[in-house]
Amino acid sequence: MKKGKEYVDSLTDWDDFKGTLGLSPDDWGEIDLKVKIVGEIINARQEVSVTQKALENLCGVKQPMIARIENGDTDPQLGTVLKLLRPLGKTLAVVDIPPGENVARG
Repeated sequence: MKKGKEYVDSLTDWDDFKGTLGLSPDDWGEIDLKVKIVGEIINARQEVSVTQKALENLCGVKQPMIARIENGDTDPQLGTVLKLLRPLGKTLAVVDIPPGENVARG
């Protein structure tokens, strides 16, 4: 069995690596959604040329927390996401899941 660098070098692409992590499709869906939301926050902030410090002054969320959110070091609460988006002229919307994606059925 390969170990360490030899093992990592044997992985040919991201999908190979993802398969080694043992996460379910639901886990990957949640990760993907979080990445998209944070990406939208970053894009919205950059579109209006607002620094993290300036966003702190606009919404009250401290700059170090904004940095941790943007770096993926923390999962923000919904209220925090909304506070960040509002001064950037954005909000969240609940929309239907596209056909073919997993949906919980009760």
